[in-house]
Amino acid sequence: MVHHLVLLKFKAGVDEKQISELEALLDDLPNKIIEIHLYEFGRDLLHTERSYDFGLSALFANPEALERYQKHPRHRKVLERIGAICDDVVTVDFTGSEVGSGKRGLDLWEEDPFKGLTG
Repeated sequence: MVHHLVLLKFKAGVDEKQISELEALLDDLPNKIIEIHLYEFGRDLLHTERSYDFGLSALFANPEALERYQKHPRHRKVLERIGAICDDVVTVDFTGSEVGSGKRGLDLWEEDPFKGLTG
């Protein structure tokens, strides 16, 4: 699986209504973009000096699925909104790994999940 993480710092003066509108747009994406396997987001809880204001975590089957998501018109609409209300955006995309194995996890997720099941 490919993990897609995003951190947002809002501009000064961004209000509750603007954040709620962003949340509504984000909440609808999994309903419109089939490539999304998992999609979670939320506001920062600790508000420390190094905290960002908002975070998002998504999972995709492979880099190609992530690329399709990034180009999707609904995602582009969200990016426009983020650009209007954020001072800083940080992202990272990575392939998960099996803990302790040193192997990349992508190969395991590419396998047929129904292989070996009897009907």
